[in-house]
Amino acid sequence: MKQNNKENFKHIHIGKYLQARVEDLQIPLDRISNFLNVTDEEIESMYQSESIDSHQLLRWCKLLEYDFFRLYSQHLILYSSPTKKDATASDKKTSHHLPAFRKHIYTKEIIDFMLELINTGQKTRQEIITEYRIPKTTLYKWIAKHTDTN
Repeated sequence: MKQNNKENFKHIHIGKYLQARVEDLQIPLDRISNFLNVTDEEIESMYQSESIDSHQLLRWCKLLEYDFFRLYSQHLILYSSPTKKDATASDKKTSHHLPAFRKHIYTKEIIDFMLELINTGQKTRQEIITEYRIPKTTLYKWIAKHTDTN
C-alpha cells in the first residue's frame, strides 16, 4: 500500500485502507463483526469496495481509531478546482445550516509532500503556490520551520 503521499490521496480505495489498518492492528474478524453488526462476508465485501456508506465509515473510524475521512479532505485540498481570484467575501455563498471549517488544514503528509517537490527540484516555490493554491506565507513558514530542524 506504500505510494508517494500525493498518490495516496488521488485515488482512494477505502476498502484497501480499512483492510490494511485491520491487519496493522491485528483485530480479529469476530470483533469487527460484533462491533459493526455485520457478517464476515459483508466485511470482506467492504474490503473490496472503493467506497462505503458514510455512517458505516464513521463506525470503522471508531473501531480502528483512525480518521479515514481525512483521506477525502486531503483529496479536496490537492485536487479541488481553483476558486475565483476576484470573488469578494460577499460573493461567496454561505450556508447557515452547515458548520464552517477553516479553509485549509494541512497534514504533515501534505507539508512533507510539498517540501519534497521543492527539495527534489520537481517544482519551484512559485509553482507550488500557483498549482496547489498554498498561500506564499504558509509555504515560506513550512520551509523555514523544516530548514531549522534539519
